Amino acid sequence: MSLVVAATLVYLLPPVTLGGYSVPAVAVVAYGTAVGVCIDFDHFLIARLKTGGWDAVRFCLANPGAAVADQSRIFETGDVGVLSRLLSHVVIGGVVVPVLALVTVPLAILTGAVLYVHLLADLVWDRYLLPDHAEAAASIDDLARMLG
Repeated sequence: MSLVVAATLVYLLPPVTLGGYSVPAVAVVAYGTAVGVCIDFDHFLIARLKTGGWDAVRFCLANPGAAVADQSRIFETGDVGVLSRLLSHVVIGGVVVPVLALVTVPLAILTGAVLYVHLLADLVWDRYLLPDHAEAAASIDDLARMLG
């Protein structure tokens, strides 16, 4: 999704310039794609803050294929939490986009759009999974831990 958003905006926006130099379109598309993927690295920090350990990072280092093929194996239920993840994404976007706008407006627009689409996709997916989370929860406290 990030690739499509970035490529579309590279076509629609004025060229990105940094320090007076035009950044090649392919580099801007690669950047936008990376932003859409790397925003999820916050999951590891959230899990660290919630669990007190870096187990998820150690798991990914020991099982790199899981990071690509089966991400459901990385975190235990409640290690990240839906609301914590969404809040983190909003905070990151709310800080990064205005700072980038001070340097280059087209790159800030592209970054904001990629993060918006990522966040929207997360919200749609989480809304889709909500009945499953509610059914799987053993109690209201368990559901709150999953969602928090």
